[in-house]
Amino acid sequence: MNAFSPTSFRRLLAGTGAALLAGLVTGAAMAQAYPSKPVTLVVPNPPGGFVDASARILSDSLAKVTSQPVIVDNRGGGSGNVAYQYVARANPDGYTLLNSYSAYHVGNPNLTPKLPWAQKDFVPVALITVATNVIAVHPSIPVNNLAEFIKYLKANPGKLSYASQGNGSLSHIGTEMFKLQTQTSMVHIPYRGSGPALQDVLSGQVQVFITTPPSVMGQVQMGKLKGLAVAGKARHPGLPGVPTTAEAGLKGFELEAWVGIFAPAGTPADVVTKLSSQIKAALELPETKTRADGAGVELRYQPPAALDALVKKDTEFWAKTIKTAGIKAE
Repeated sequence: MNAFSPTSFRRLLAGTGAALLAGLVTGAAMAQAYPSKPVTLVVPNPPGGFVDASARILSDSLAKVTSQPVIVDNRGGGSGNVAYQYVARANPDGYTLLNSYSAYHVGNPNLTPKLPWAQKDFVPVALITVATNVIAVHPSIPVNNLAEFIKYLKANPGKLSYASQGNGSLSHIGTEMFKLQTQTSMVHIPYRGSGPALQDVLSGQVQVFITTPPSVMGQVQMGKLKGLAVAGKARHPGLPGVPTTAEAGLKGFELEAWVGIFAPAGTPADVVTKLSSQIKAALELPETKTRADGAGVELRYQPPAALDALVKKDTEFWAKTIKTAGIKAE
């Protein structure tokens, strides 16, 4: 039986310590040099809407802070799963990032039994934006406020259809919550993002869209859609004439979406820390707020630990919501 001699044991310890030190030095060097080439933000939606707008608002400002191009790569499809799987398999070096939508990140794991990704495949970097939701309807619907709309739905069960950005999106789950709370019925028509959904809502093929302000704010302002209520605690600054759901008589119905930046699991902690601080600096630039206000998006930075806690809290909430509403992947 062979045994380590004291000299061999000391050499082993020295070698292990040297390897650990080399790893730490390499990680620190990576963080110090990061980024040294273009960074890609992968968006799980087509162009248009809150999630895409959030990425584009951040990209220009982050490019200024990092002095490197920040590319927006729209990979819609599969209720976000195409983009999530792509980033989960990307090289964990901080150059391919997920511009994650809350409903996909916390809803899909509760909605789809066999996902091609898991939450553990990503590490949180920073929360960047939040947005309330607007209950918007086509002008052909003969209602002028939320109470009239609910009354109309009850008198015409199943005759109207509503759009969503896809199965498992906040507009899907949120509208099912609305139906449950108001005891009404509408037909779900899922789309691959806000842009395609909005086209059919504007044409009247689909009559209802509960979604974030960037998707419909301009259309409501121009009178192409009726904004019946904002599902938040306060009125939206871009839609001052639209009451909150509570003001409109539907208390307790609130919907808030968020977008956070995530990196593939295994990304060096020093790189994540540096990237998060760079994102914070980008969001604090005056021009970032100007662009966000114009798009109807609220900037809200949170560091990695806070975003991680938000994911855990919302995952539990959506699990209960999806079960209560009986929502199934379609």
